[in-house]
Amino acid sequence: MPRALLIVDVQNDFTEGGALGCDGGAAVAAAITEHVRASDYALVVASRDWHHGDDDNGGHFAAGEPDFVDTWPVHCVAGTPGADYHPALDRSLVDVHVFKGQGEPAYSAFEGETEDGRTLEAVLDEAGIDELVVVGIATDYCVRASALDGIRVVPATVVVDGLTAAVAPGTRAAALTELADAGVVVR
Repeated sequence: MPRALLIVDVQNDFTEGGALGCDGGAAVAAAITEHVRASDYALVVASRDWHHGDDDNGGHFAAGEPDFVDTWPVHCVAGTPGADYHPALDRSLVDVHVFKGQGEPAYSAFEGETEDGRTLEAVLDEAGIDELVVVGIATDYCVRASALDGIRVVPATVVVDGLTAAVAPGTRAAALTELADAGVVVR
């Protein structure tokens, strides 16, 4: 059964010290690298927020004070250090890179595309993937959205909670419950 690993948004702006840093983000980056090295995936995909720096990205960036629900501080602007993968994530282990949020709000990696314009769904389909394992940042936002979209594409979708970092404990718990209720295996 060909398995794929989806690494969601393990970027500098989502780890400690970043514009929207999550506690434990750097440790998750290192743990994901070790996990990939010790595992046998047919395909490893990584997504990145890749926002425009010269507009509000469809209202995603707050004009004033962000509400941290629908509007956010400026983060992960394409080509900036904040948009780079965290250095503890070994990018040489990634087969396919997906860019999302290019001028619009986008939480799910399934809303992005590769440099050559393919969707994540097309990439998984072309590889004949039967199981999708999702890890990354943030459990309660982009990991959640990606796994919920993932289960529609690959019915055997798994989130490895120990390889994610969340914004807050309460929203992490709610996201994991929602994922399990949707049929995503949470381990």
